[in-house]
Amino acid sequence: MTAPRPKDIEALCTAKGMRMTEQRRVIALVLAGSEDHPDVEELYRRCSAVDDRISISTVYRTVKLFEDAGIIERHEFRDGRARYEQIPDAHHDHLIDLRTGKVIEFQSEEIERLQAEVARKLGYRLVDHRLELYALPLDDKPRR
Repeated sequence: MTAPRPKDIEALCTAKGMRMTEQRRVIALVLAGSEDHPDVEELYRRCSAVDDRISISTVYRTVKLFEDAGIIERHEFRDGRARYEQIPDAHHDHLIDLRTGKVIEFQSEEIERLQAEVARKLGYRLVDHRLELYALPLDDKPRR
C-alpha cells in the first residue's frame, strides 16, 4: 500500500479550484497524513492540536466539501461513525477487527478475479466494488 503524501489533498483541492484557507490546509494535511481512517471527531482532535482555532463545525463542513469534490472517501464500518480516507492511488479492500475497530487495508488479486468472474457468470461486467470483511482475531475468546 502506498502511503499518502501529505500534500496530495491540498494539491487536489487547488487543482479543482477550491479556495484553500489556512484551516482547510490544516485539515487536508492531517487527513493526508493519517494512516488510519479517522472519523470527524478524531480528525477535529488532531487538527485542533495543530491549530486551536479550528472548530468542529469547520471540520464537518470541510470533510463534506472534500468528499463532494471526490478527494476523500467516506466509509461506515458498522460502528455508527463515518470514517474517511484519501481516495487511494490503487484499489484496496478493508478488514475490520470487530474487537478493536482497527481497519486493515489489503489487496488480493484472487478476490478481484473471483468478483469479476461472479459478475461475468451473472451476465455483467464489473465496473466497481467495495469489500469490507468484519472479523475477530483467531485467538479471540468468545465473550460470556
